[in-house]
Amino acid sequence: MRKHKEGEDMNYTISNEKLTLVVSSKGGEFQSVKDAEGQEYLWQGDAATWTDRGPNLFPYIGRMTEKSYKYQDTVYHMDIHGFLPYDEMELVEQKADSLTLRLVSSPETRKQYPFEFTLDITWKLEGEKITITYQVKNIDDKKMYFGIGGHPGFQIPIEKNLKFEDYRIDFGEDPKPRRILFSEDCFVLEEDEAFTLEEGRYLNLEHNLFDDDAIVLKEMPREVTLESAKGSKKITVAFPDMDYLGIWHWPHVEVDYVCIEPWSSLPSRKNVVEDLEKKADLLSLESGQEYTNTWSITIKEK
Repeated sequence: MRKHKEGEDMNYTISNEKLTLVVSSKGGEFQSVKDAEGQEYLWQGDAATWTDRGPNLFPYIGRMTEKSYKYQDTVYHMDIHGFLPYDEMELVEQKADSLTLRLVSSPETRKQYPFEFTLDITWKLEGEKITITYQVKNIDDKKMYFGIGGHPGFQIPIEKNLKFEDYRIDFGEDPKPRRILFSEDCFVLEEDEAFTLEEGRYLNLEHNLFDDDAIVLKEMPREVTLESAKGSKKITVAFPDMDYLGIWHWPHVEVDYVCIEPWSSLPSRKNVVEDLEKKADLLSLESGQEYTNTWSITIKEK
């Protein structure tokens, strides 16, 4: 496993005949997704709003009440989306069209999260598809609890002469998603409601959709497509083993991207410092067990 200098982010590039993907050692964050013509599909960051491009989230998703949680009568502190987005991952393997990076528990992670683990992320290009595989191993002697997910931001418009409002997210035939309700400060309320879609399948994009922050859904189809009826290109995000989907851009501004975020679990409830062992939506792994979850991004012509 190749190491790099502490504090030094590295970018890794893989490609095939259809796509070129660039990933950072910092959290395994997507940096660029281009097609064979060199067109960029990934948001490239903006210092005024959202500087990220496509982070991975682990071992928690979203905010914690008081940036805190409890585990076996001890209170631990963790910022939004866990520590993975800020931690350096080491290179395990790089081939022309695939890449694996690893994060191993350390004294620094244990200050926030008292478990011994390894996390591998593997990206593989298969024609027009990028598959992303998370593999978590519990190398501790006790059960571990965690959430994991993706947060890619896609640049909109995809094609010239179109605008943000020309795009929509297609949920497919006869979806019946439910929206998880959030407080004004972005914590989960213990209520949900039916989420209405245009023509029973489309979420038409408008900037004011995100004035109350993310739209978070459950019971939705495990594949959605970002497209325009006026365009010829589409981006499909498939997440067969994720129970939740976040859709987001920076609130109260007109920015040219949307994030489509497959999540395994939810943020904390309003005014509840969660007990990690009791939070129902978290994943768990017994000592010595492994967890694997694969999702994908496909960029193609209609």
